[in-house]
Amino acid sequence: MNQTSKIFYKSFFVMTLTVAFQNLIVYGVNLADSVMMGAYNETALSGVGICNNIQYLLHMSVMGIANGITVIASRYWGEKDIKSMKLISALGNIFALAISAVIFTACAVMPEKTIFLFTDKQAVAAEAVEYLRIIKYTYIIYGASQILLAVLRSAEVVKIGFYVSLSSFGINILLNYALIFGKFGFPEMGIRGAAAATLISRIIELTVVSAYIFIIDKKLRFRIRELFITNADMIKLYLRKGLPLFASSVSWGIAMSIQGSIIGRLVESAIAANSIVTTLFQVASIFTYAGAGAACVLIAKIIGEKANRETIKKRSNGLQLIFTGIGVVSSLILILIKNLIIGLYDATPETIHYTNIFTLILAVTIIGTSYQCPTLTGIVSGGGDTSFVLRNDIIFMWLIVLPVSALSAFVFKFPVVVTFLCLKADQILKCPVAFFKARSLNWIKKIRSGETDTAPESAEING
Repeated sequence: MNQTSKIFYKSFFVMTLTVAFQNLIVYGVNLADSVMMGAYNETALSGVGICNNIQYLLHMSVMGIANGITVIASRYWGEKDIKSMKLISALGNIFALAISAVIFTACAVMPEKTIFLFTDKQAVAAEAVEYLRIIKYTYIIYGASQILLAVLRSAEVVKIGFYVSLSSFGINILLNYALIFGKFGFPEMGIRGAAAATLISRIIELTVVSAYIFIIDKKLRFRIRELFITNADMIKLYLRKGLPLFASSVSWGIAMSIQGSIIGRLVESAIAANSIVTTLFQVASIFTYAGAGAACVLIAKIIGEKANRETIKKRSNGLQLIFTGIGVVSSLILILIKNLIIGLYDATPETIHYTNIFTLILAVTIIGTSYQCPTLTGIVSGGGDTSFVLRNDIIFMWLIVLPVSALSAFVFKFPVVVTFLCLKADQILKCPVAFFKARSLNWIKKIRSGETDTAPESAEING
């Protein structure tokens, strides 16, 4: 392995591990929320799980914007074009704030109607509405902070995200305990306490990230006004290259919300079990999604540096082997932590039964997720072929998984476990598609008009 390869893979592992531990802390907060609510009241736990469908839709929308920005900004980072990085980042910030405001408004104006989209259980809905009344204020704050972190990741600055998450973890755990159960002189707020704790943590997160990017960072040197200034060329560029990733992410977020709605209309113990395994999956898959983000940044960067096609192919093949290994390790993690996490919950025997079976299903599908997700959203999207992921998701999720799952749950009334398996089947089905797409190298695309591949030993980059 030559020095250039060593630098590439070292950068990949540093970024992946840093973001993975950051995500572990974030999901640790979610786990603490879930465990404390489970100890307080299982109906409250289900209520939080229902609201998490809205949070997930917001998360996927913001991440879709961030992914589109990252592909473009990382290419500019490879070219050392800081001015263009700032212009595309500002566009992402504006879009993220707009989407967050829309979701906030919907939850503020019609909270009950929003919740009943995801469940028809009156007791669960009542708890969810109480949680939503407070948690909705985190949405705009979350949108702003995630775009700022994405901008920094595009410039290979990832440690700040870890430190922000670490501080948020400690604060959120302490506030959850105090506000849910009424400790340290605070009133017992139950599910509203969990929401209030998250709101305070989000405010602190945004404050710390803003202080870093505007005061401490020396790579990009942002000014506040530069997060709101863009131009028509950047809008056109984003519509061509960033919008497909946004559409894919939103499509996925809506699909996951529909999946949550399908589960939410089954037995209540399945709703609680799904809430538990969702948190389990998040913890086990931290390296998968961190690896996808790192691959996207680094593939876009080396193309921006005019690497030849043979070099790009070698990097792609090496990353795919790593992704497969991550899948096997993630599966083992899921199996090893299963009993430990389930033991933290004061759950009914039926909920524990469903949780065990759901976890075993995820232990298989997570191997597929760990390969196809970073291959498609990391390598292929980072290479500039941002529309492929959208087409792929539409076919597998909207034409196969959701219709089959709905038929399983509501027409044929198959057992809950069969429906859950149908909901996760696409994670395996996408693997052959990811493999052959990555091998083709037809995902190496121009980002902007006039861009050329100057490496003499490389073939022409397709546009």
